[in-house]
Amino acid sequence: MNDVLPAPAATAAALAARYRAVRAQSEALCRPLLPEDTVVQPTLDVSPPKWHLAHTTWFWETMLLGEFAPGYRVFHPEFAYLFNSYYNSLGSRVNRAERGTLTRPALAEVLAYRAHVDGHLLALLADADALPPAALELVEIGLQHEQQHQELLATDIKYILSTSPLHPAYTPGPAPADAAALAPPAAWLPVPGGTYPVGFRGEGFCFDNELPVHEALVPDFELQNRLVTNAEYLEFVAAGGYRDFRHWLGEGWDLAQAQGWQAPLYWVQAADGQWLRFTHHGLRPLELAAPVTHVSFYEADAYAQWAGARLPTEQEWEVAARRFGAAPATGGTWLESPRLDPAPVPADADPAQCHQMLGECWQWTYSAYHAYPGYRRTAGPLGEYNGKFMVNQLVLRGASCATPRSHGRLSYRNFFHADKRWQFTGIRLAR
Repeated sequence: MNDVLPAPAATAAALAARYRAVRAQSEALCRPLLPEDTVVQPTLDVSPPKWHLAHTTWFWETMLLGEFAPGYRVFHPEFAYLFNSYYNSLGSRVNRAERGTLTRPALAEVLAYRAHVDGHLLALLADADALPPAALELVEIGLQHEQQHQELLATDIKYILSTSPLHPAYTPGPAPADAAALAPPAAWLPVPGGTYPVGFRGEGFCFDNELPVHEALVPDFELQNRLVTNAEYLEFVAAGGYRDFRHWLGEGWDLAQAQGWQAPLYWVQAADGQWLRFTHHGLRPLELAAPVTHVSFYEADAYAQWAGARLPTEQEWEVAARRFGAAPATGGTWLESPRLDPAPVPADADPAQCHQMLGECWQWTYSAYHAYPGYRRTAGPLGEYNGKFMVNQLVLRGASCATPRSHGRLSYRNFFHADKRWQFTGIRLAR
């Protein structure tokens, strides 16, 4: 699955500490919930939080303990059927649409399952220096996999709570910002054309779909220096963007009409005409300067057409991100922030720099999710992780406010079907 091994300098103690921190973060994300909240599956894309907690544990048990812990006994013989996600090579499983029917095991038993597996994993990691490279690679993949599910937990919890007429807040959150403030005007940044290397470069971990590094021919283009804001997207809504087929791809127009879309997911218009938005902190006034989010590819593309621009390709996005020095350490809103929502560009942001490339929102590109030239699927169960999904999906770049900071990098390729809206998906314009 991954051609890049964990840094060899990592000690057994450091690896165990990282494991504890990642596992604790998953449980901390669920702590504000009621037990009833953890069973709900209101739509196919959303999995119950209890299922996420159990599935990530099954992953560790199956991929690592079953292979490298001699004499290990599984916690429960039926959990492999209940909590396998999509690994055909590992047997049959509960249909994805039926995960919300699993009232048993209870949340308390799932937490006991996690504690059981954690004890055995930490015992294994206590002698990490004796583990073969294949086991160390699986530890890294397990950590990355659980961080992916932490992002899904954050977004699935938001969707679950949004379906309640009570509009419950997940957490109180920080004090609301000045919702009426506007972002500084967007600027267009030129990027010269040429042949550029694309793909993962550097030390540490990457997924197999970020490899191999290859050359991409990119013509001259311009990229907007920040994400499209709620205020700008509101202009599209007010101008009748959802009622004018001329801006839309045919498939997107048909879907928008069939689903009755009139605005992004979580936007709610009050009786007085004011737009509100459901957040992790409950219903709040639409923050005009913040990036628009929870839009499908169809909506992103329709907005771009209406604005006289287009969406970037994933190659353009990566070239620009590297050109303008984007890095997880230089800013962005991540899962670790109590905000749990994309943040506006600062009022004094340098217009000559490219902002909000990492963190905030996943950014739709106009690139199909295909294999890079020379890509080879990994043998065994991990070969099902990325490669088999390389059809009928679009690439997104940049990470989001629900992504753990250590999980963000310039070469990361997320992928969704064009209709998906429940993730923190946003818009950056190119031309």
